[in-house]
Amino acid sequence: MGKYTPLETYLRRRRERQSVELTFDDIERIIGALLPNSAQNPDWWSNETTDPRQVQCRSWREAGFRALVLDGEDRVQFVRTTA
Repeated sequence: MGKYTPLETYLRRRRERQSVELTFDDIERIIGALLPNSAQNPDWWSNETTDPRQVQCRSWREAGFRALVLDGEDRVQFVRTTA
């Protein structure tokens, strides 16, 4: 199991939701670990999966969501991309 698999599982269980908003603290509780310092950079939340180092991206993409960082806040909105 990868570090971000619990986030994927959490999002998959939100079948009825079109979006899920989580704080960085919420995400850390879900994954059971601290986010890296680079999570403060909006690029870390990129929805592109071409970079093999962006393993976190796969967690929300595989669950059918895109990540949108809310500017000025340690908060992310995951928006459903699939029905």
